[in-house]
Amino acid sequence: MRTITTRIITLLLAGWLAGFTPASWAQDARLAFVNTQRVMDKAPQAQAARELLKNEFAPRDKKIVSMQKELKKLEEELARNAQILSDSVRIARERKITSLKRDIKRARDEFLEDLNLRRNEELGKLQKLISDAIVSVARESGYDIVLGDTVLYASERVDITDKVLDRLRKQASATPADKDAGLNVR
Repeated sequence: MRTITTRIITLLLAGWLAGFTPASWAQDARLAFVNTQRVMDKAPQAQAARELLKNEFAPRDKKIVSMQKELKKLEEELARNAQILSDSVRIARERKITSLKRDIKRARDEFLEDLNLRRNEELGKLQKLISDAIVSVARESGYDIVLGDTVLYASERVDITDKVLDRLRKQASATPADKDAGLNVR
């Protein structure tokens, strides 16, 4: 995004130095704005990606929750029966609890790392898809510049976010179900 802003400033500066004022240049140029955050939230492909990740990681999440429940049960049993257990049995249960805590931490860390990797993968695919849709809408509508996240204000007249979302919805409905709404699925 910063590169686009830098390019715009460079273009405006070059035009000014060449004798064009920003006002006269802006009259000839067609500008548009896209609320990329809204597109990321509302695009069917984004919703499909979130659902895909949820389904992919739900079994591992359930396993970690199950391990945490087992740990809680063991800790409660030890606390309740610590006075009546022999030292060797108590020590063995404490070791089992410590080992289970370690296993849970390892499983949780691996889960979060894998989830972040997959989320970044899907986010990259989604960003490419959205970028392609923005470029297509801009070219078809004859826009010279499309601004995004760094815009401080954009009137509804130049906001093409809905057009981009419509394009993404059409792509999602035209895509076969086995390709999961425009996203590559393993």
